[in-house]
Amino acid sequence: MTRKIGIIGLGHVGSTVAHYLVTAGFADDLVLIDTNELKVTADAIDFSDAMSNLPSHTNLFVNDYQKLADADLIISAVGNIKLQKDNKEHDRFVELPFTSVAVKDVSSKIKESGFNGILIDITNPCDVITSLYQKYTGLPKDHVIGTGTLLDSSRMKRAVAQSLDIDPRSVDGYNLGEHGNSQFTAWSTVRVLGRPIKEIAQERAIDLIGLDDEARKGGYTVFHGKHYTNFGIAAAAVRLANVILSDAKSELPVSNFREEYGTYLSYPAIVGKNGIENQVQLVLDDEEKTKLAQSANYIKTRFEDTCEKLGK
Repeated sequence: MTRKIGIIGLGHVGSTVAHYLVTAGFADDLVLIDTNELKVTADAIDFSDAMSNLPSHTNLFVNDYQKLADADLIISAVGNIKLQKDNKEHDRFVELPFTSVAVKDVSSKIKESGFNGILIDITNPCDVITSLYQKYTGLPKDHVIGTGTLLDSSRMKRAVAQSLDIDPRSVDGYNLGEHGNSQFTAWSTVRVLGRPIKEIAQERAIDLIGLDDEARKGGYTVFHGKHYTNFGIAAAAVRLANVILSDAKSELPVSNFREEYGTYLSYPAIVGKNGIENQVQLVLDDEEKTKLAQSANYIKTRFEDTCEKLGK
């Protein structure tokens, strides 16, 4: 079966996702779309030049929304990272005035194409933009997913692993809520060395508050070093894409619509070929429940305000 993926937005992140897909051979057909015709065309030629030195072939299509009609999934990497340049508050919402308008336009073109697959959103602020994509494309809620805290959870695992001198893949657990400043590490879900992290932290005097802060601010540490982030989020998006394409039914902390909160937010869900196959129900402590409700309310409020500004 042909694996067909569309990427909308070929900036730092979108082009890194495309590079990952092409070099690893994860897609048979790849549709590349960007408003910068010269950039997206150059990327396509560059990938084509690499093809004879790669173990697999990928068919490339440029700036043709109609090619999305039979795509398995679309990855949105629309954005304007330059808006973050003087952002001292480390707030992804600084991009919202730009991305919300862009996403409304992109959504209409996706809808016109007849696309009926799964949409993965990377675009920031992730949870609000994922909500907007669902609203304006009309796709089922389970078919629109944000990468959410899949990356933030990875940053948490890296921080915990470094404190214990182990592989981050040996750490289990989640960051929940917004892919942004109101997110938090749900330490009750984190296990390492076969035990709850809280037990290990108490024995070894590990600063969990500091590790939580490091996970939350990790993206800005990278940003201040090179003025954008790309490798971590691209890896998260490609992992999510492969889980969908292979119908792996993996449990991942992605941005998905939770009825009890009335909004998209990051919370573990079982992901497969139909998008969100099932939702997980964690046993959180009272403090975590409060933090999650606060994060959800923040996302929901910002979504409603944005819809009002955009109009119908």
